[in-house]
Amino acid sequence: MAAAATTDASSMATLAHAPSRPAAPPRPSEPVRRSGPFRHLGPNWYATVMGTAIVANAGAALPLAAPGLRTACRFVWALSALLLVTLLAARAVHWLRHTDQARRHLLDPAVAPFYGCLSMALLAVGGGTLTVGRDVIGGSAALAADAVLWSLGTLVGVAGAAAIPYLMVTRHRIEPGSATPVWLLPLVAPMVSAALGPGLLPHLPAGQWQQAMLVACYALFGMSLLATLLVLPLVVSRLIHHGPLPLALTPTLFLVLGPLGQSTTATGNLADVAPGVVDAPTAHAMGAFAVLYGIPVTGFALLWLALASALVVRAVRNGMPFAMTWWGFTFPLGTCVTGAAGLARHTGLTAFTWLAVALYALLVAAVAVAAARTASGLAHGRLLTPPPPAR
Repeated sequence: MAAAATTDASSMATLAHAPSRPAAPPRPSEPVRRSGPFRHLGPNWYATVMGTAIVANAGAALPLAAPGLRTACRFVWALSALLLVTLLAARAVHWLRHTDQARRHLLDPAVAPFYGCLSMALLAVGGGTLTVGRDVIGGSAALAADAVLWSLGTLVGVAGAAAIPYLMVTRHRIEPGSATPVWLLPLVAPMVSAALGPGLLPHLPAGQWQQAMLVACYALFGMSLLATLLVLPLVVSRLIHHGPLPLALTPTLFLVLGPLGQSTTATGNLADVAPGVVDAPTAHAMGAFAVLYGIPVTGFALLWLALASALVVRAVRNGMPFAMTWWGFTFPLGTCVTGAAGLARHTGLTAFTWLAVALYALLVAAVAVAAARTASGLAHGRLLTPPPPAR
């Protein structure tokens, strides 16, 4: 998303300062570098997998049944799995054939945080395989696939949550007032592991194995939550002191919803599997924590949703262009759906059921728009082109 956003922003700046006469053609002595379609395929593209998979995962979590919903979720899950396999292969080609560009992405503070999307793409498809894909490939195969994807996604996510901040401290040049919600991406990945790990817990041997998994998920929850609490104030401070984000980056404001909705989902899912794994008082405390934590956080998520939506409307009125940042609308909204669905289970309040349904409708609309614009951009060759040269 950041790479595409940077391209769009550079394009607008170039047009704004372009001379009235046509640009001179390149000199014959200047080499024209040919690059394939994979050279500018950044890690931000994994957001398409996340945004697609969450439609299936959130649909399966809704606390009500609708005709055809399960079938639609199966189709969307299959599409997300196909997208993941395709992007893994394409990104492998990118690293093998364009290693210089891949390293440049890691050293670019605007692009490097998107490496967190790889972990979340693996985890989201894995979770969907266990909850939805089992209807297609069978329970045993779904369990094996989720176990592999959750393990890989968690390892990649924890590594990214440490490595990306390390690069920001030691290698990146961070300008004052440059904080954006994109910085949250590598930090949210362990929270996704915490939210989806409970799905695997019942399949582990009783006793130490299940208890270790429960404790590990709570540790991942804390790792992500505390890191988010360190970075989120920087994002708010940047908005207050430096004004709105650039137009193409405005959709990334929705990324703040990710740790909010995902942490609410995690506490609810962990409370669901706690009985029988820990003693009754501890399980009861975990259930109470899911409610006492989830309700205030959901309230803040709704407040942020209103603020982010208002800033997006402002950006649209000012000519916000399409960029891959539009996928930032999708996965975070989906986590709010699963969070509200968890609160509906634990409180029995119909209000949370309808909140989950309303947010899910918004999610489906956001994914439909982002997917349609992405398909159009690919068809016209706009999304995999290099940024324009500086003048």
